[in-house]
Amino acid sequence: MTDGFMGPPWQADWTKEAEDNRNALPAPVRALVDAARAELVIAKDPYFRGVDAAADLAVGMSTEPVQSTRPGGAHVMYFDHGRGWPRYVFTPRTADPQIVIDECIWH
Repeated sequence: MTDGFMGPPWQADWTKEAEDNRNALPAPVRALVDAARAELVIAKDPYFRGVDAAADLAVGMSTEPVQSTRPGGAHVMYFDHGRGWPRYVFTPRTADPQIVIDECIWH
């Protein structure tokens, strides 16, 4: 698509550290991380801005900005009812929009 802003599915890349952390998790937890990533790449707006924008997320998932004063900055997507999260940044470029996941935690 070259005539304007591209839409989902978005490109999602992992930093090496985040990918290593994800790969070190038990298989059932990796499946939860993969489900959270899938929600990000198919969302119309990966920052889930607006009233009830995150209403369609799976049970146990939610998202919020890392800093409330930076709503366009890094976000976390909680999964497993808040036990884990990937932290990500969405860059809505016209030519190559991208989600970069730079942290993956589960406890």
